[in-house]
Amino acid sequence: MPSLHPLLSGFAPIWALTGVGYVLGRSRLLGDQAEQVLNRFVFHAAMPAALFLMIARTPLDRFANPSMLAFTASTVVAGGLGLYASYRLFGRALPERTLGGMAAGYVNSANLGIPVAVQVLGDASFVGPVVLFQILVVTPAVLTVLDSGRAGLRAALTLPLRNPILLAVGFGAVLSATGWRPPAELNRSCELLGGAAVPTALVALGLSICHPPAVTGASRYLEVGTAVAIKNLVQPLTAWAVGALVLDLPPHQLLTVVLFSALPTAQNVFTYAREYNHGAVFARDSVLASTLLSMATLSLVAWTLGPA
Repeated sequence: MPSLHPLLSGFAPIWALTGVGYVLGRSRLLGDQAEQVLNRFVFHAAMPAALFLMIARTPLDRFANPSMLAFTASTVVAGGLGLYASYRLFGRALPERTLGGMAAGYVNSANLGIPVAVQVLGDASFVGPVVLFQILVVTPAVLTVLDSGRAGLRAALTLPLRNPILLAVGFGAVLSATGWRPPAELNRSCELLGGAAVPTALVALGLSICHPPAVTGASRYLEVGTAVAIKNLVQPLTAWAVGALVLDLPPHQLLTVVLFSALPTAQNVFTYAREYNHGAVFARDSVLASTLLSMATLSLVAWTLGPA
């Protein structure tokens, strides 16, 4: 049986697991609270385990290179435009604006970035720096804003202790900096638990499709379309402009940076939106639409910047 196109093979598991969630939601096999329960499992258990291991095993100095400057610039520009559009065009409050920025600039670097990088670049070494930057810099900032609704100095000071993702990232960073390796039993337990994060999040994403949107009309589609356009078009173009015109990156490094900037919105955006009950429908639609469009934009990047 012939295999799928190399890029399509990376998308196949995403659509398959999202489809499983949709079928489960339509059949109501898991009950009415399944989406909420699965998202909480991902946020409070599976994702912290996965992030802890990922950070603990990655040297913290890996994102100090010229290629990451171009990727960081593309993230800042895209995220800033998404945040500004949410505020000026759609009048969103601060938490929704933050999710607008995240939907426009937070890439699916791990579960989609790895297979795409292997197929197009021949290696996935750039995944580590991108994941470090998004987890150590972008994620804490986003979660701090989303948690700001819980007023009070005590709530702000105890956020790293109350938020399992920030706690896991902090412990992972300490282990990475000190070079200490956890016992094999803890490693294996975290691997098993963390391995459930991505598939469970995708199933929850599929479940959410069965729920009618809270907001309908042209404005909803315009808001999602704006975020997706910034994510899939503006971010990779910014990475190309900075990498080629400012940093003069070699062709392979330029391809790497633009390819990763063209990755779609990560499903983490939906997980965070659902956990904090802000803009979940917008986050869900942005993830789905940007993932669909990125099949074309990633192919275009590989074709125009890749070797002849």
